Amino acid sequence: MDLRYLHREHVGELSRDIAAALEKTGFSALAVHSGAPLKRTDADDQYWPLRPTPHFQHWLPLAEPGCLLLVVPGRKPVLFRPPVQSYWEAPAPPQGDHFWASFEVVEAVPPLPPGRVAFVGDEAGAAAELKIADVNPPAVVRALDRLRAHKTAYEVECLAEANRRAALGHEELRRLFQGADRSELELHLAFLGSTRQDDAETPYKNIVALGKHAATLHHVSYAKRALPAQSLLVDAGACFAGYCSDITRTWVKGGGAAASAFAQLISGMEAMQQRLCAQVRVGMPYEQLHDESHRQVAGILRQVGISRLPEDELVSRGITRAFYPHGLGHSLGLQCHDVGCALRPPRGDNPFLRNTSDIAPRQVFTIEPGLYFIEALLAPLRNSPDIDWKLVDALSPFGGIRIEDDVVVQDQGIRNLTREVLPVGGGTA
Repeated sequence: MDLRYLHREHVGELSRDIAAALEKTGFSALAVHSGAPLKRTDADDQYWPLRPTPHFQHWLPLAEPGCLLLVVPGRKPVLFRPPVQSYWEAPAPPQGDHFWASFEVVEAVPPLPPGRVAFVGDEAGAAAELKIADVNPPAVVRALDRLRAHKTAYEVECLAEANRRAALGHEELRRLFQGADRSELELHLAFLGSTRQDDAETPYKNIVALGKHAATLHHVSYAKRALPAQSLLVDAGACFAGYCSDITRTWVKGGGAAASAFAQLISGMEAMQQRLCAQVRVGMPYEQLHDESHRQVAGILRQVGISRLPEDELVSRGITRAFYPHGLGHSLGLQCHDVGCALRPPRGDNPFLRNTSDIAPRQVFTIEPGLYFIEALLAPLRNSPDIDWKLVDALSPFGGIRIEDDVVVQDQGIRNLTREVLPVGGGTA
């Protein structure tokens, strides 16, 4: 699709929504700062690569420090882009040139309009230089967060491209895993190479877990030696124009009874994840879908023989939470865990659920059920005769399973951005 047209429409819709939010909150204009690189430590002179203020990136994919976007209702947004002064480094070029025509670009700070101006960004010093008193006013920030929950056609296209790029890495790691034993570091570097990213450009640090390491939900301490593992869990994404993909796939290889049982588990989780995707409906509380995922995990535990307890009892006694301790998913956009869909806390029994919204059109979120063998969570259940501990111990070296897709809510059903480019969620590599 034509990104120039989509971006122009995106800025037009955003401008109208911001004008309404400013009027409601009593402000005449919005000034959004791009940010500045952060020092690694106070005792060092090294800086982390710039991650622009997400509310700045909502308007344009420019990762340059010291920029300021001035939005005055009824006028074309003005982008202050300071000339590059340093010859030590240069900012990364933007991904595309489709956005420039939407802004008036200037090299001098634009004059502020009369009335109250809301400054949004991390650089309070920049606000002081501009003599703006209202820094990150909560009512304005809440309004901006809510706008980010519902994606425009431009944003969906950027998210789709981020999925396309990440798919190249996932396919490459599946192919490498089929062959000789590899180290997690080697697989991580292969993902970066396949997706043409460096570590600083990924939406989050890649999770590359071989064997039992998949029982650590965010395993990012990569083994540097080849591991003779029969399972691989890869949770890794890519970025395009500031927008993130977040994809997880789980693979198994080799023979033996345990590998066969683990393959059966992956098959059950794959079918379950697709059922959950098919159940998404406008108006449904996302937490209801999360609750349904626990009932379905209980069914899988019964199906493979880990427990014979009734599904309702597996859920009510908290047994499913020992095998599946995280939330079903989260909002996705400019941030991997995006804002706008967690405006109220979850129930007490769902402490790690990051999406508590009522599902609405144009939301984008992940659906990522999991099933793991985490000894710290299983230990309190070890005396229970209702679990086949011999089978659990046989499966524990495989670590766990997670299958994750990025989906866009439509008036009827969803568009699954991930399955468009990665049709299979896991299985035998």
